[in-house]
Amino acid sequence: MIPTRCKWANSANPRYVDYHDHEWGVPCHDERKLFEMLNLEGAQAGLSWETILNKRDSYRAAFDDWDAEKIAAYDADKVAALLADPGIVRNRLKVAAAIGNAQAYLRLRAQGGSLDRLLWGYVDGQTIVNPGAERIVTTALSDRISKDLAKLGFKFVGSTIIYAYMQAIGMVDDHAPDCFRHHAAPGA
Repeated sequence: MIPTRCKWANSANPRYVDYHDHEWGVPCHDERKLFEMLNLEGAQAGLSWETILNKRDSYRAAFDDWDAEKIAAYDADKVAALLADPGIVRNRLKVAAAIGNAQAYLRLRAQGGSLDRLLWGYVDGQTIVNPGAERIVTTALSDRISKDLAKLGFKFVGSTIIYAYMQAIGMVDDHAPDCFRHHAAPGA
């Protein structure tokens, strides 16, 4: 029997189904994955998440498996190579944002911080569980996190992007009421 999923999860795309079933809405505390997802959500701006998800492996290869120290040191030759890479979205501003985000992330770490502590501190380490009946794109909390990340030097972190990020990393559970993942245990 095929489980009922959120309507946005394209059942014809196994990668999307796997993402919906095993990642979206599941609390994430892994620093590298938090950094990756922040950049991928930013890369999605103006595009569909499915487009970015289908390119995720190419992004990992192109951006040194999201190693912030390597990314922060990218030079003009590396930027040119990224802008020529058909496996990623070849947008100069988004590539520059990933490099700037790596630099902002390294500054955060140098000050003794982490994305995990920063982000999950906003919700006292607990996932916000929404009823799932309505589509939410921003909240007062995503507005606040967006502003705070921008002050730290992160780019492509508008409130809508940050709300999608919060969903992706499990800070928010917005699975539809009829979805088998609605209020499911983490990783279930």
